Amino acid sequence: METFPIIHTNFWDAIIAVPLVVLLTQLGKVLLKIPKPYIPVLANVLGLTISVFFAHRNNLWAGIFMGFFYGNAAAGLYSSLKTQILAFRKTGE
Repeated sequence: METFPIIHTNFWDAIIAVPLVVLLTQLGKVLLKIPKPYIPVLANVLGLTISVFFAHRNNLWAGIFMGFFYGNAAAGLYSSLKTQILAFRKTGE
């Protein structure tokens, strides 16, 4: 039986990959006119692509795991920032 891969998170994961997925997702929304329900799917596809082909290209299982982490973290980051900005604007009135 094969053991689970050891996955190390690093500077790349937190500072570069997740904001890059957010940026590419926003570009995809604007340029490709993707309907809102499909945006998290786009974030996960971009996260998987970046993770499997660039960040963790030597370990497929780590790439898949971290790809979903990138995509879901990006979707959560965007949602959280949007909620905070809307709440801040509402309290300023």
